[in-house]
Amino acid sequence: MPKRKRKQTAAEKAEKNQRRKEYMTIFINGKQKRVKRPQTIDGMDMDDFIRRNADPIWLHQNEMWEYMDES
Repeated sequence: MPKRKRKQTAAEKAEKNQRRKEYMTIFINGKQKRVKRPQTIDGMDMDDFIRRNADPIWLHQNEMWEYMDES
């Protein structure tokens, strides 16, 4: 008879969910590696969030000229 997997405790489930939120798995040279996820704000990449929501004065003060429109 096959052995059954033991159930995870609530603490183990919470820890697993936290790891899943914090890290993602990618393949490098055919091997799986766990790397930190990029930071997001409201589900948007930080660069995309800044590009959409920052005003030109703030971008200039923080030396982020690459995000400023040419107009």
